[in-house]
Amino acid sequence: ETAARRKGKTRRGRGKVRNEGLLSKQKRSRRMKANDRERNRMHHLNSALDALRSVLPTFPDDAKLTKIETLRFAHNYIWALTQSLRLA
Repeated sequence: ETAARRKGKTRRGRGKVRNEGLLSKQKRSRRMKANDRERNRMHHLNSALDALRSVLPTFPDDAKLTKIETLRFAHNYIWALTQSLRLA
């Protein structure tokens, strides 16, 4: 029996004690990878919204809609086009 077990302190987890420096490096590395994924996700989202804005009619033409405005306008525009097709 180890001294820690005799005192009632048992280790939990994978069974390996990790160096604090190594653990800190791993956390930093994971955080950097997560930040990169999020940055790429946002770039793709913004590109998709720009493509959507390019096909939506806006007045005036130089006004850039916000993300939520773009989605709401697209929804309403599709609804209006659907209604005009039903009536035709």
